[in-house]
Amino acid sequence: MARDWKEDDSFHSWCARIQQWCTIRWPCEKKIVEHIILLRAKPNISDAEEKDMLDYLYTSQYQMRGILTISLGRIEEPNSENFTHAVFMRFQQKEDIVKFYSSAYYSKILDDHVKPVSYGSVSVDFESEVEDDIIPLFRRGEKSWSLCQDFNYGVEFMLLMSFVETASREAMEDASSSLQRLIIQCSSFIVQATCGHCLNPENGYNHAAVIRFPSFDDFKLFRESMEYKDMWASKFHPIVEKSLQLHFTVDPVGNQLM
Repeated sequence: MARDWKEDDSFHSWCARIQQWCTIRWPCEKKIVEHIILLRAKPNISDAEEKDMLDYLYTSQYQMRGILTISLGRIEEPNSENFTHAVFMRFQQKEDIVKFYSSAYYSKILDDHVKPVSYGSVSVDFESEVEDDIIPLFRRGEKSWSLCQDFNYGVEFMLLMSFVETASREAMEDASSSLQRLIIQCSSFIVQATCGHCLNPENGYNHAAVIRFPSFDDFKLFRESMEYKDMWASKFHPIVEKSLQLHFTVDPVGNQLM
C-alpha cells in the first residue's frame, strides 16, 4: 500500500518533493501597499448581518478605484485581541490608500454595514513587492504552469507584530530575514507572501506579513513545522512585545454589485 508521504516524510522532504512539481522563475517585482482590517463582531451578530457586512466589504472593490484585490473571512481560531473577522486589501501605491481612507463611499459602508455589528477595529498598512504580472498582482485566477499559484481558494495567514523599543536594528533585520528565508524555502507550497514595515505603527503593530497557502494542510504544515517554531522562538520571541497570528479560509462572498 502506498504511504501518505504528507504524514510520513519530514518537512524538508515534503518541500523537496513539491519543489519538483512547481516551476521556479525569477520575476520582476512591483511595489504595492497591503491593507489589513481586523474586526470584532458583536456577540449577537446574526448570520444575515455577518453576510451583509462581508458582502459590502468584498464588493467595494468594484465600486472604488485603487483596490487591486480583496480577500476576507471569519478568523478560525481564538486570539488574544478577540478579533473575529479579517479583511485584506491591496493598493497599487500610497496615494490610493490615502484616497481610500477619505472615500465617502467606503465611510458609508462602515457606517451602515460594519460599525452597527462590530466594534474596536484595527487597520494596518505596509509596503511590499510582488511579481509584476496580472495574476499575482490582482490575485485572481491561477497559472496553468504552476500547481501552487491558484488564488481562487486557500488559507490567508496574517502575522502582525510589534518589536520592543530596546530591540536592536540588527536583531529586527535578522528576524525579518529569517522569516523571508523560510518563506523562500517553502515557496513550493506558498501561493504568495508579502511582508514589510507598517506605515501606521500608532495602531499597535510595526511589522506585518500576509501569506496565502493553497490549502489548510499546507498552512498547518508550515506553522507547525520545527523550522517555523524554532525561528519564532530564537529570532522573534526575544524581541517581540506583542504579536497576532490569524488565519481564515478564502471564499469570495460577494459576486454582485451592492
